Amino acid sequence: MKVTGQTWKYESKPVILGASSIVGPEEGEGPLAEDFDYIYDNIEINEKTWEKGERRLLEDAARTALENSGLTEDQLQFFVGGDLMNQIISSSFAARKMGVPYIGVFGACSTSMESLAIASLMVDSGAAQYAMAGTVSHNCTVEKQFRYPTEYGSQKPPYAQYTITGAGCSVVSTQGVGPHVTYATIGKVMDLGIKDPFNMGTAMAPAAADTIAAHFRDAGRSPGYYDLIVTGDLAAVGLPIAKELLEKEGVRMDETNFMDCGLMIYDRNKQKYVLSGGSGCGCSAVVTYGHILKKMRRGELKKVLVVATGALLSPLSYQQGESIPCIAHAVALEMGG
Repeated sequence: MKVTGQTWKYESKPVILGASSIVGPEEGEGPLAEDFDYIYDNIEINEKTWEKGERRLLEDAARTALENSGLTEDQLQFFVGGDLMNQIISSSFAARKMGVPYIGVFGACSTSMESLAIASLMVDSGAAQYAMAGTVSHNCTVEKQFRYPTEYGSQKPPYAQYTITGAGCSVVSTQGVGPHVTYATIGKVMDLGIKDPFNMGTAMAPAAADTIAAHFRDAGRSPGYYDLIVTGDLAAVGLPIAKELLEKEGVRMDETNFMDCGLMIYDRNKQKYVLSGGSGCGCSAVVTYGHILKKMRRGELKKVLVVATGALLSPLSYQQGESIPCIAHAVALEMGG
């Protein structure tokens, strides 16, 4: 592996052998429904508690990713995963059922690309032949933990986002047919003093812009190199801010398609309850491992940069008046390497 600045270049170009995306009912009503492997018709995910439902989503996604990769569970060597629950219990309990060596990570909503970057590093270094990356979120578990329980019915400001219910996993391999993981840019923690836990887009935008600029600087690329650059969950508020910050740095995002997973997964005209758009660990995971990878395999996209963004707050830090530190991790996916 070659390191330049804060960017890893994977010399062996690991392959995403297979992936999966499992979602809840609201996501199944959005414009990307046809690209998901399975859509649950109930927010409980057929479980007695939301937390158990969240875990089931990840277990389903892991099993489906293996099936889509043509592998059996005993062939998988490592699982790298995380989520938004306290002590990442959804990932840890899912790993308990999987029974494979496990590395738990936490990057808030950036976990999808953080886990993929680490799994790809393991494969590129020769530490593994098959490694899985995955993450999950559930609207009700996250709202209950970070804001107000869903049953409370509190009014949210229009700039708030809607945590998606979904899980996404990918299997990274030394060889096979599929998109190659070529670069990963590891973000820095940035904090511009935002304290409002509903204003995630504004809080995360600077971290996204910083990581994107670092990626172009380290990799020697410009926005036009990619067919699509997509952020994780900046939504309607954060995406324009990120674009403005990049333009101030001389990075012209109008050279490419610059989009956001939180805006892609829902139809905001019909699904007005999502307010400014989607968010959550599962947001960039299901859009990437469902919609984007399918478009790449069909030849509709060849080069994509996925920049997952995360707000590293906790209920405790918010209650104590702390501002919200944020981070973004970028992974470059390319057909044909």
